[in-house]
Amino acid sequence: MSRILDAQPQPRRSVLWSREHRLTTIGLLLVVTLVAFESMGVATAMPTLVAELHGLALYSWPFTTFLIASVVATVLSGRMGDRRGPAPALLAGPALFAAGLMVAGTATTMPMLLAGRALQGLGSGFLLVAVSLLIALTFTDRERPVIYAANAAAWVLPAVIGPSVAGLITVSIGWRWVFLGLVPLVAIGVALLVVVVRGLPDHVPAAEARRAGVVPAVVAALGVAALTWAAQHPSPLALIYGSVGLVALGLALRRLLPTGTLTFRPGLPTVVASRALLSGAYAGMEAYLPLTMSAVHGYGPALAGLPLTITALGWSAASGLQGRFLDWSREATLRIGFALVAVALVGFGFVAQPWCPAWPAFVICAIGGAGMGIAMPSISVLLLRYSPEGERGFNTSAMQLADWVGSALLIGLGGVLLAVVASALHPSPAMAILAVALVLLALLGVRVTSRWPQKV
Repeated sequence: MSRILDAQPQPRRSVLWSREHRLTTIGLLLVVTLVAFESMGVATAMPTLVAELHGLALYSWPFTTFLIASVVATVLSGRMGDRRGPAPALLAGPALFAAGLMVAGTATTMPMLLAGRALQGLGSGFLLVAVSLLIALTFTDRERPVIYAANAAAWVLPAVIGPSVAGLITVSIGWRWVFLGLVPLVAIGVALLVVVVRGLPDHVPAAEARRAGVVPAVVAALGVAALTWAAQHPSPLALIYGSVGLVALGLALRRLLPTGTLTFRPGLPTVVASRALLSGAYAGMEAYLPLTMSAVHGYGPALAGLPLTITALGWSAASGLQGRFLDWSREATLRIGFALVAVALVGFGFVAQPWCPAWPAFVICAIGGAGMGIAMPSISVLLLRYSPEGERGFNTSAMQLADWVGSALLIGLGGVLLAVVASALHPSPAMAILAVALVLLALLGVRVTSRWPQKV
């Protein structure tokens, strides 16, 4: 803790906008911002577009298809990155994403829309890993908190205005432009990244490095999809195929995660496991807080999601703060982040009850967002710090996969609890149980992040 209190703020401008980093910073932030706008906008436009394409029965499939493709692409991008460096995926990712935008934006049938969403998922998955590898090559260990803070800030504007802009576009000129309007900007991002890639050093693959297999990646993707679909459509049949998906996912993860992840072995396994715990715990709250605000406290659709905007602001502010103190202990900030998230989750348990007022939801989202804002960059910094250079791609894909799996499991748990002990109209009993589970996971994160190897 003393390393945090004694650290002095460092200037950020010289890191991001120096001559050697300026072009990389602009390219990365533009691409991240566009992906964020697409993510926020599609959810807003989805009711209109599926109705027009006569696909209401398949409402969740555009999201599920994106998820499946993203999981596969993330694993493949990690494999490619360790063999050939970030350049191929860094260029292929935006190209696939842009192709997906065009296919989805011109779709006349649901299958065509799903094909576009699959391409977008592939592009997003390739980019997630490639961006991390590019940061590893371009920024030093001490500088990385700054670029991660900038990445977090790039999500704020889309989170605040993205849904409103997408709604306005959908109503005024049509939902297709939610997709097509981003294509020219993606092309600019690709052009910038081409220049960045040309300046990268030649990649020399490690002689011996762990590689993720294609088959486990596909199995993991299908397992995550089965769990997600089961959570969205709870039924006795969903319990069966959800359980099958869980078993398949568990078997695949043995090949896709660093050894010791599930037992929280100190070092790299703890870093990857922390991403699953942190993302899963917070996603469990984010998924059901709007339902709580509407069903328990009577908020309308627009106001029910407003606390999540406070999350985005708190996240960005805290991420920016940690980016100013380059000498902070990332192990300590990760542990503090878990503690702040635990406090927010306790508050969620209270807000979900009808006897509690609704206004604390805004406070807990600020606290939880701050916890995520200092913890998530710490995880990314520690992952690269603990990873051998030849296995950074594998470990980055493992971290992202842990994120998705943790989120899917905890959101699925909430869906099961709603179906078994409560309902969407009266969710309080289910949310109380879910909050207890989420708090315990956050406290587990505090515990396991207190144990690290003596030397890095």
